[in-house]
Amino acid sequence: MHTIVIGGGISGLAAAQRLLASGMRVTLVEGSARWGGKLRRGEIAGVRTDLGAESLLARRPEAIDLAREVGLGAALRPPAVGGAAIWTGGSLRPMPQGHVMGVPDSPAALVGLLSDAAIARIAQDAQLPPSEVGEDVSLGEYVADRMGEEVVDRLVEPLLGGVYAGDVRRLSMRATVPQLFEAVRREPSLLAAVRRARGQATSRPGEPVFLGIDGGVGTLPEAVAAHCAEAGGTLLAGSAATALRRDGQGWTVTLENGRELTAPAVLIALPAGPAAALLAPHAPEAARELRGIEHASMALVSLAYRRVDLARLPRGSGFLVPAVDGRDVKAATFVTSKWDWVAAQDPAIFVVRASIGRWGDDRAVHRDDAELVELARADLREAVGLGARPVESVVTRWIDGLPQYAVGHVDRVARVRSAVGRLPGVAICGAAFDGVGIPACVAGAREAARSLTATLPPGPAAGAGE
Repeated sequence: MHTIVIGGGISGLAAAQRLLASGMRVTLVEGSARWGGKLRRGEIAGVRTDLGAESLLARRPEAIDLAREVGLGAALRPPAVGGAAIWTGGSLRPMPQGHVMGVPDSPAALVGLLSDAAIARIAQDAQLPPSEVGEDVSLGEYVADRMGEEVVDRLVEPLLGGVYAGDVRRLSMRATVPQLFEAVRREPSLLAAVRRARGQATSRPGEPVFLGIDGGVGTLPEAVAAHCAEAGGTLLAGSAATALRRDGQGWTVTLENGRELTAPAVLIALPAGPAAALLAPHAPEAARELRGIEHASMALVSLAYRRVDLARLPRGSGFLVPAVDGRDVKAATFVTSKWDWVAAQDPAIFVVRASIGRWGDDRAVHRDDAELVELARADLREAVGLGARPVESVVTRWIDGLPQYAVGHVDRVARVRSAVGRLPGVAICGAAFDGVGIPACVAGAREAARSLTATLPPGPAAGAGE
């Protein structure tokens, strides 16, 4: 049986790899000239580095398993240093221990990070009556009601808000931190729920929370694409799918170069907007729901410094910045300190990257490269004293790159999948559904591939019409 996979980001690649492993014939279509979506590697001052996602969540197995399956198991690397910080109130403060996405399990861990009044407010959570969460609730609003505004602004927002480049008072607890949502429904207080959720974590003491890849996480999609080609898959990059139509018992995909591909099955692994455009004639309800998902844009500013120009090297792996402080940079990573494979390439170069852009405020992202570099330099100079002029800078923009999981997102996704499920031989996956992290995307892709193979009738392989 032949399947066309539309979208060559990590979701589409993982789906294609799983379909090929199940014995299907696969054609993978990608609109851009490269594979990987927001997984991208590049170079700055002669040093190879990631220009997109830089790490894999280690407590989930899906991305790690995929890396091993395509021959990158020996290249997996833990960070060389920990010690992330929060730049809050004009000072760098160590990231506290004992929390779930910034929601603390004890007020004692926050001494020095929050005010005495805020810490006392958190302690009161244990005396409050249980709060109903219903089918879903805003994470930020719920935590603020139980623990106060300061813990949301100074801790939850930079952590969870940083992951989604979003507003935690709009983000769904059920969709973004499902383990905490389930714990909240069982425990009398939020503090107890955080302890339950932490107790259910799959990582063991001493194990890294994140893993990188020697050469960059951007090598993962390249390796998966090569693995798919070696397994007999047909990979077509550089021409986006522009239309999808029913064709007898199958589907025809039209590419922007005019080429047409026909197969009994189609798996759509695109961002919400492009997916909605393809589905609109066949599943208008799914298209409408997908168009209702908002997105945030962001820019990554990578800077390379000569070590001899730096009065002192910043400590730790980087820092997060609360939106309430009004800074342009929302996070910074000391790349050379964090990843030993980067440091080994050129001991004379120190690479830093800064993230700019949040949901609802795209103004900074649309400034020209030189302005973004100066915004990043100004905040880095004030935060950690990086006053030297970089020898090179690289700006990478991810416009509408991060879907926002608003309250009700899980039910929205269920409605999309229900509508798409009524189309024979069609499945869908991607970052807009079950999580924006790489493991969640891989898991969703594999489930979409499994459901597609389970619903297709057995029969002889069908050819790809052109």
